[in-house]
This record gives sequence, structure tokens and C-alpha cells, in this order.
Amino acid sequence: MSEPVKTPEDCTTMVDVRAGVDETDRQLMKLLETRFGYMRAAARIKQERSAVRDEGRKASVINAVEQAAEKAGLPADQIGKIWNDLVETSIAYELVEWDRIRD
Repeated sequence: MSEPVKTPEDCTTMVDVRAGVDETDRQLMKLLETRFGYMRAAARIKQERSAVRDEGRKASVINAVEQAAEKAGLPADQIGKIWNDLVETSIAYELVEWDRIRD
């Protein structure tokens, strides 16, 4: 049985750090799977393909993440760029799903 992953504050070795990063990556992948499930749902629900891209919603999502990152003391601009890529990838995925469902 493996030891539980330590919090960042409790890490004392690089083995601890790497175990924490690996576990965090596993959790992020599960969350991404859920997020993209919502993209599939959106593709199913939206009646018009043109409704897939919503620049106002995109800006709102990125702004909220940047504000949360800043509040947490994280690099808000860089996290905003990551989220921009995530949202653009999500839009592309949703468009593919929208087309797939209706073919």
C-alpha cells in the first residue's frame, strides 16, 4: 500500500513533490474529462452551430480565472493564457461534436 500524497507544505523530498504533481495531474485529467463532457452536452443542446462560439462567455470565463489566480498569488496573465487555450480547445471540440451529432 502506498503512502498518501503529502501536501506541498509537508514535502521534504523531490520524491514527495513529484508524487504530489503526478496526483494533481491525475485529478486535473479527471476534471478535464468532466469539462469536455459538458462540451458534449452543449453541442447536443445548442440548436445552431454559430452558438458554439460565444466571445462574451469566453471573456467572462478567462477574466474570472485571472481574478482567482491573482487572489491566490499565482501568475494571472500566464494562467489566463492557459485558460484561453483550454477554452479554444473546448470550442473546437464542441464544434466537432456538434457536427458529429448532426451528421
